[in-house]
Amino acid sequence: MIQIGDAIVALDIIEENFLCDLSACKGECCVEGDSGAPLEDGEVAEIEKALPHIWDDLSPEARELIERQGVAYKDHDGDMVTSIVEGENCVFTYYDGEGICKCALEKAYKEGKIDFYKPVSCHLYPIRLQAYKDFTAVNYHRWRVCKAAVELGNLKGLKIYQFLKEPLIRRFGKEWYDELCFVAEEYNKQKEQ
Repeated sequence: MIQIGDAIVALDIIEENFLCDLSACKGECCVEGDSGAPLEDGEVAEIEKALPHIWDDLSPEARELIERQGVAYKDHDGDMVTSIVEGENCVFTYYDGEGICKCALEKAYKEGKIDFYKPVSCHLYPIRLQAYKDFTAVNYHRWRVCKAAVELGNLKGLKIYQFLKEPLIRRFGKEWYDELCFVAEEYNKQKEQ
């Protein structure tokens, strides 16, 4: 592990390759899992503000659940997560013409309707963050759903931290990301010797 600021980064983040392949996985990470996507402080309010702009993209089941339960709930670990429909789809999912599961929040952001991209945990995936008292752990979440992403990442030679440049900068800042890149380059030089 390496430390950058108050973050402890698993070496997998700079060693392993990854590149999402939606044509292969069909966005299954937004469907599978034990609970919804983890939310950071303030994200529930951002999502609630975005609701009028994404409402028509949501399924009738998702709209009904949001009206009954809200956009988020506390999971079995006590963490605030996005609501999920019948233990599967995140309430913010929709399916495009090719049957690929996508995020209505991200769609509205890209269309200029809202200024909230999507939850940071979704943007950072397959990185998962765990906050502790004195630091944040930055870990790689391996999951069978992402097998095609690992294969495509290996084919393209794209490391996790490179693939996730934008969300890492969003969460930690440009200076932090630049330091991560520097450390990764130095680490890889040492490995080659």
